[in-house]
Amino acid sequence: MEIFNHHKTYKFMKLSVIMNALSIICALATVALLVTKGLNYGIDFAGGTVVQVKYLNSDAPIDEIRSKIDLEPLFRGASVTEFGAKDEVTIRFQGSSESIGEDVGELMSATLKGSGDFEIRRVDMVGPKVGDELRTKGLMAICVSLIAMLIYVAFRFEWRFGVSAMISEFHDVVLIVGVIALLQIDVNLEILGAVLTLVGYSINDTIVIFDRIRDEFKTSKNTNLLEIIDSSISKTLSRTTLTSLTTLFVVAALLFLGGESIYGFSLVLTIGIIIGTYSSIFIAAPLLKWLKFDVTEYRANIARKEKAKIEKAKMRAMYEHGRI
Repeated sequence: MEIFNHHKTYKFMKLSVIMNALSIICALATVALLVTKGLNYGIDFAGGTVVQVKYLNSDAPIDEIRSKIDLEPLFRGASVTEFGAKDEVTIRFQGSSESIGEDVGELMSATLKGSGDFEIRRVDMVGPKVGDELRTKGLMAICVSLIAMLIYVAFRFEWRFGVSAMISEFHDVVLIVGVIALLQIDVNLEILGAVLTLVGYSINDTIVIFDRIRDEFKTSKNTNLLEIIDSSISKTLSRTTLTSLTTLFVVAALLFLGGESIYGFSLVLTIGIIIGTYSSIFIAAPLLKWLKFDVTEYRANIARKEKAKIEKAKMRAMYEHGRI
């Protein structure tokens, strides 16, 4: 399916300087948000307790639950949200059985007494030490994934392609973290999973464009890098648009119909897909120019490799026929 004219070249690179300046402004805004507001770490990373409560004969009276919890000093400031259905809620707060000094489930049952017939379905606790360890490992997971992608792209294409891809992916992570800080989304393992998913999505989009650029190097006689990039992006634009839109449709369904429990996860995915598509076009490809990529030199290197390959094949043939 072709949305855009395959033979028409759109001048994306004319906007690259403006878009790069916009990205730098957004990155600086992210730093400012992290300094002023910081990230809102959830139970997984900050430590604490999650209590899942199901009401048996009616919907969960969320307002009443919040008022009752506020009366108990140990639970004051807890977050109460629906969990998949109107008769089930999760209550998140700092503290655990060890810090509170008694069983959290029994204390919660006593606190909510009189709000209806309910049962405590689940009590999950994460200590501060475990939370710190999860946070450190989550950051390591992102760094390792970026380095692995750099190595892969550098070997598959050329080292400048690898550096461009890594900077583009780092740009995506920074902007996504900025959105998370701005909206004060709870940072938990689900959000970490969303960020890693987006890194994979974005690099796939970038590699499709890089593949097309490499093909243009081989088939076109043009030596102007920016014109080649424009042509390559234009020829993959229909594919990029369809991939982004179909993915967005699925994620948007999760965002609007998935409920409170996966709202943060689906929101990060939705915004991240837009950022990833944008960076593949306006960040990764233009960086090749900034890294002094030379089309003529690249083609010369390819020609030398092909010549060496042919010479090697001739030598092998001569050896097999006993001429050496």
